[in-house]
Formats: sequence, C-alpha cells, structure tokens
Amino acid sequence: MRRRTRPLLALVLAPVLAGCFASGGGSDAAGDAQDGSRLRVALAFPPAENLSPYGADATLLSRLGVTEGLTALDANGAAAPALAASWRQENDRTWLFTLREATFQDGSAVTPAAVAAALTHATQAKPVPAALSGVTLTAKAEGSQGVRITTAAPDPVLPLRLSSPSLAILSGKAYGTKDEQTEVDPVGHATGPFELTKVLGSTAATLDRYDDYWGGRAQATGIDVKFVADGTARASALRTDQVDLAEAIPVAQAATLDKATREATATTRTTSLFLNTKKGPFKDAALRAAARQAVDTSAFAKGVYEGYADPGAGIYGPAVTWAAGKRTEPVGRAKPGKPDKTRITLATYDNRPELPEVAQVLKQQLEKAGFEVALEVREYSRLESDALDGEFDAFVGARNSLVDTGDPIGVLASDYTCEGSYNLALLCDKDVDRAVADAADISDTAERQDAAMTAEAEILGTDAVVPLVHQRIITGVGPDVRGELLDPYERTLVGVGTRR
Repeated sequence: MRRRTRPLLALVLAPVLAGCFASGGGSDAAGDAQDGSRLRVALAFPPAENLSPYGADATLLSRLGVTEGLTALDANGAAAPALAASWRQENDRTWLFTLREATFQDGSAVTPAAVAAALTHATQAKPVPAALSGVTLTAKAEGSQGVRITTAAPDPVLPLRLSSPSLAILSGKAYGTKDEQTEVDPVGHATGPFELTKVLGSTAATLDRYDDYWGGRAQATGIDVKFVADGTARASALRTDQVDLAEAIPVAQAATLDKATREATATTRTTSLFLNTKKGPFKDAALRAAARQAVDTSAFAKGVYEGYADPGAGIYGPAVTWAAGKRTEPVGRAKPGKPDKTRITLATYDNRPELPEVAQVLKQQLEKAGFEVALEVREYSRLESDALDGEFDAFVGARNSLVDTGDPIGVLASDYTCEGSYNLALLCDKDVDRAVADAADISDTAERQDAAMTAEAEILGTDAVVPLVHQRIITGVGPDVRGELLDPYERTLVGVGTRR
C-alpha cells in the first residue's frame, strides 16, 4: 500500500510493544554453517507497482530480504544500524551517517555518493514515499564513508524514519538515466542477503542468495516465491508441504494447521472502515456519524476473527501498549443523521481473506441502520488506485499503523492529512492537520505520545475512519523451518538465519 508520514525519535522514542520479534532461530549469519535448502514462500500480495520501493511493494521487498535502508527497526521499535554503522546529530536539522563496507548485488560499492543519490531519488518520487510525508531532506556525500542528511525543519526522529522500507538504498543502475524516465528497478540492484533474479508478473518470483552480503552469507541458498491471493490456498500449500512459509493465514484456516505450524503475532495492524469525506454521501458529517453509530465492533473480533483480534479502540491497538492509557475521547463529532435509504458503495480486497467477510457484516449493519449498500470486492492491486482516487463511498482496509517509520505520528500524516499520500478517507481538516503537525515537532517520548493521542482524538472526531479490530497475524511455518522473522511491523519474514 502506498503511504506517507512524519517522524519518531530513534534514540528517544521507542514504542513499547506487546511482544518482541518472534523468531524460530534468530538471524545469525551462517557463513560457516552448512547450507540449507531453498525456501518456498507463499505471499498474499503480488507486486502492485512493478516492485517500486516507493509504494505498496516496499514491504514485500524487505520481507524477502532483498532491500535495506540506512537503518532498521530493532525488537523494541528503535533505530538500529543497517547500511549505516553509526550516526550522530550535528544540529537540529543535520545528521551525519557513517556507512559500513557493503556492496550492491550488481557488484558496485555502497558509497556515500550512491546512498545520497538513492535518497535524492526517493525525495523526487511521485507520490512521495510515506516515510517522507511532510518532510523535505537533502542528502550529500561526505568523505569516503559519510552521508550528511539535512532536513528543512528539525526532525528529531530522522534515524528511525530512514528505516522505512520505502527508503531502501539501491545502486545507480536501478534508476536508469534521466532521459529514459524508467521506473525504479530493484532486480539485482539492492543490498540484502537475497537477490531477485526473476519476476513472473503477479504469480511468482525467484531469489538467489547474495554471497557477498555484508552481514554474512544466508543459510538458505535462495527463495522461490508464489503470490497466492487466496488464503485457503496458502494454508493448503503449507499443509501439503508445497511451501515452507505462508503469510496471512485466514483465521478460518488456522485450525486446519498443526499447532506447531502456526504462529500468531500481535501486530500494530488495524482493520478500519474509511469513509469518503470529499465526495458522495459521506461528505456529510452527519451521515458519517450515522455509519459509525451503526457499527458493532465486537461482531468482528469474536465472529470474523475468531478471537485473533481485539475490538477496535482507536488508530493504535493493544500492541502499542502506551496508547490505551493515554487515549482521550474523540472531539467535535457531528450528531448522527438519518440514512433514509442513502445508497453507498462499500469496497474491500480479498488478499486478506477476512476483509470480504468484514465487509459483508458491515453491509448488514449499515443496511439495518437505513443505508442501501452495494459491495465490491477485488484483488488489492486492482483496487488501490480507485480507492485512493475516491471512487468508493466507503472502504475496508487493514493498515499497520507503525510500518512506515515506527513513528506513531507517521500514519496520521500519511493517512489523515490534506497532503497524505495514503489518505483513503480523502480527509482534509485544518484542525487535524494542525494537531498532526504539532505532534510531529515534539521529541520528548511521553509528550509525543500525548500529542499523538490528541491528534487521534481529532481524527476520530471527524468520523472519517471507524477502527473495527486490531489484528493478530497468523503465519504458517513449516515444521523444518528455523529462523523465520515475525515482527509487529510486518517488515520482515526471511533473513540470513532462515533455513530448512
């Protein structure tokens, strides 16, 4: 999914999560270990944007161990070294990052000039990557190992921002020439332990181990990926030993897997109902309030998700453990109006198999309240552009609130501000924009969290979004697999130590 963002403090602000990264064996380098077999992986989402790192496919690339940024997220949500071995803040707008010795998969060196060029390309992308929402930065090479990054305004969370999968560092060959105007091509031009060698459209991909990876040679010799939108088919593939890892197992299929082969991970993902505030019936705040009032969130957690979720409480769920104690009541809500058989189109996607069922329950709830609802379900890659263009009156989507940067403010800027790049509700409210901007300027941990919740209250007060459930993601893990990387942000899946 495309997204957009603002900050979180790498050294100061580390969201305390309900659990740390779950791993079946860690991610230790294995240069001296016996090679494992190739891994067979079933993913729910095929490439939606030709593997561009600037949109929906960024997380796909990071989960397969293809791309890396200057920094990464550690188990506690703080910035950790990746391609940058260290960094220091020179003043409130400038940071100096020191690179480690590394090479791109095309054999060229990871140099300060290459890194600065990659970040410059990201700043020029249209739409802007989620992690750079509301942020202007420039990157320049400094000596043989340094990259100096300057932001137009103070950005105390820049190291954490640079961990975003959408700010992956690629070699110059990935971008083509200025005259060619080609799309960004990560195939063979990234830095991770696995190199993309073949992509068969939306059906499959092949990755080989990159033996010169700076973090040590991966244990698996490669990865064979199948993109399988049907969740039942993913679960079946794991049961019949056709794949070793299967992401996003439907809750309805969880019981069909041996207990030892299913891992439930508390995540920062929330399933929500987004209402189109720009055009159509839900431009009327009173009708949005009527839709929100019609929703019974307990029906989703207990029914659709069969206990693998918690009722929606806000934009941030229980996996962000500080949020509940700081949450305040939504402000400025309109008085619910009368639907009076207002016709609406409700859309969702089937890559996450619970969503069509969620939408069906929502349809019933909204119709009971007096709306007339037409339901539209597509595969995500065929739905995203229409959703972002406001072609639907209502949209059900699952959004990881901390995936872009790990910053609680990031999702607010990308999803709910006038300039947000993943604004499914097309919300443009001056009070919301002001609250998000105020929160983004705060570096103190507790104060930033308080400001995030103030902004959340402003957003929920518009009824542009109705949080439905906070999810636990079920991953199918074959009995012989070790070292899978399951984290609350859903950025990782396969790493150096993953093997069978």
